[in-house]
Amino acid sequence: MEFPKWVTDRVIARQGKLHAYDHFKPEETAFVVVDLQNFFTQPGYMGECKAAPATFPAVNKLANALREAGGHVIWVQTCADNADTFWAHFHHDMLKPELSQRRLTEMSVDHPGYELAAELDVAPTDTRVVKRYYSALAPNSSNLHEVLQDKGVKNVLIGGTTTNVCCESTARNAMMLNYRSIMVHDALSAFTSQEHEFALQAWMLYFGDVLGADDVIARL
Repeated sequence: MEFPKWVTDRVIARQGKLHAYDHFKPEETAFVVVDLQNFFTQPGYMGECKAAPATFPAVNKLANALREAGGHVIWVQTCADNADTFWAHFHHDMLKPELSQRRLTEMSVDHPGYELAAELDVAPTDTRVVKRYYSALAPNSSNLHEVLQDKGVKNVLIGGTTTNVCCESTARNAMMLNYRSIMVHDALSAFTSQEHEFALQAWMLYFGDVLGADDVIARL
């Protein structure tokens, strides 16, 4: 991914080089894949991000490479059961009633919308985490932080959808919890290319690194 010169100039001025991390120990690295559920990736669902399926090859490639190297793959899924209660302001104030009901229905744990997309290579040894809010690392959202700590993870690679919402929210919290946090640009997608690019520019400027799947694999 190419960044504008004004972005690269500021990053280099801050940290001395464009990319902060030259090597990742696989056993200390987790690929956290956020929300690649049918609800967000498949036609007909309320949350469909049309760009998401194009990222599946990069997601699968990185997941397989990291597993083979001895790292960790974690699939994060949003569950909306009871969200009209625990996230009442979002469901009551920020969604029209018919959209609130669709979200509650299509991301219920018993609905096909909750399931991971069939095209993803999910291994039995992978970890699954259920989250309630945009960020998997927000208070009371999930047990992701405990999972990462138990595995001895120091490097968090973020993929999934959407770049500028759940993925970025989780990644920002990871950075502020002292994880080396990397957005994997070709394993991420957003509703528009502008949202994707702007989110990654801001990420590069202030929060961590942006690499492609092949760049990460080369650093393992």
